[in-house]
Amino acid sequence: MAAVIPSRLTTLTRLRCSIFQTSYNPTSARTGAKYLRARLRGPSMVKYYPTVINIAQLARKYPALELVDEDEEQRLQDIEDRKKRGKGAPKKAKSKADSRRNQRKR
Repeated sequence: MAAVIPSRLTTLTRLRCSIFQTSYNPTSARTGAKYLRARLRGPSMVKYYPTVINIAQLARKYPALELVDEDEEQRLQDIEDRKKRGKGAPKKAKSKADSRRNQRKR
């Protein structure tokens, strides 16, 4: 039985890859094709964990129920208290001339 020439084998693999639409990788370099072919995990993870419905979503969905989100009310009260003490968030600049960065450069 005669031995097959290596150049013939490479030509054969190149042709096989073109026919079956696989990537030709003669040097066996890492391509990540195994991970790209794998099934995506996201959809099954979303199905596994139940959807969490909070009071804010229910209040938006059914405004007729007039639900009160106590955590949100407390947050708004805390913000108001901080503003009274002068500890609130700074005002946003309306124009480029109003910004703090521009005032610092003068």
